[in-house]
Amino acid sequence: MKEVLIAERPKSMYKVSTHYCPGCTHGIAHRLIAEVIDELGIQDRAVGVAPVGCSVLIYNYIDLDWYEAAHGRAPAVATACKRARPDLAVFTYQGDGDLASIGMAEIVHAANRGERISVIFINNAIYGMTGGQMAPTTLLSQRTSTTPYGRDPKASGYPIRVAEMLSTLAAPGYIARVSVVKPKYVIKAKEAIKKAFLTQIEDKGFSLVEILSTCPTNWGMSPVAATNWVEEQMIPVFPLKEFKVPE
Repeated sequence: MKEVLIAERPKSMYKVSTHYCPGCTHGIAHRLIAEVIDELGIQDRAVGVAPVGCSVLIYNYIDLDWYEAAHGRAPAVATACKRARPDLAVFTYQGDGDLASIGMAEIVHAANRGERISVIFINNAIYGMTGGQMAPTTLLSQRTSTTPYGRDPKASGYPIRVAEMLSTLAAPGYIARVSVVKPKYVIKAKEAIKKAFLTQIEDKGFSLVEILSTCPTNWGMSPVAATNWVEEQMIPVFPLKEFKVPE
């Protein structure tokens, strides 16, 4: 019988196993970015900026030129790279602790200036690498290692909706929120990532794709329960949609 190849590893991904916990969806997001880079034919001019947190080792999985940025400073590093070499396709890959906490000022001002960079923002409602502390995106009543009785808005405020907030600014060209927790969401997630890169390539301004992800280890759930939790608890708070598209 003739063998028919229906799927293969993206050309821009190294042939290695990832270090992520079972049920974590960082690996899916990595693959989608690699597929988009392959399809756009930009591997030789794409530059990534790695964050702190669980995804700090993304440069071990995608075969590109990379910078490593200090906590929350990935947008500043990407801005410098893009301004020095406008011909490059520059993107950051950041978690919610990195982007929405210590890096909040960086992302707001980069978006407000309309920097020609793309941002992939992973929101799993928690600090994953450092022990499951409350993040700016932690849901109300969600238990974490620093909110063992659940997040109380009187003490800790409300979850920050990054995509909604940045979409109120005039300069960004493309802002969207997607998820990768189940196959039905993955196709739209890839479309959004591709639009983000095209927004930059076509010089239409700043772009950001927020991806709702899982953290089964720190949530204390099985991988299946974690994906269901994203659907049942996170998506009602963080709705999936395109908030801003290029004119």
